[in-house]
Amino acid sequence: MTMKKVLIIDDEKYFCRAVKKVIETNRDFMVLTATRGDEGLRLAQTETPDLILLDIVMPGIAGTQVAEELLEDPATATIPIIFVTAIVKQEEAERNKGFLGGRMFIAKPVVVDELLKKIDSLLSSQ
Repeated sequence: MTMKKVLIIDDEKYFCRAVKKVIETNRDFMVLTATRGDEGLRLAQTETPDLILLDIVMPGIAGTQVAEELLEDPATATIPIIFVTAIVKQEEAERNKGFLGGRMFIAKPVVVDELLKKIDSLLSSQ
């Protein structure tokens, strides 16, 4: 069985490092990181991750635009995306059962157990 790959696209380097460490410590996954949307798109196309954690607010190209481009590319269209954002509060996330506009999301600051549960639920169905 091949190792699952998770791609984190977030402009906050510390966040990328912290989440990468949490996932790799708790799961046998390879975690790739990108701190720019264009870099994340390239990595998604070349590495074909099993899951993408995507920040919504980033300089240059916003996470929503990255998601649109991923969906338009047949090579990346089926990769599940979890939006990770500070623009939605934890209470709002809970009230909407972790979905916003039909997309799964997690509010920052990220709760590790919640993140791992969402990752497991998406990757166990693959």
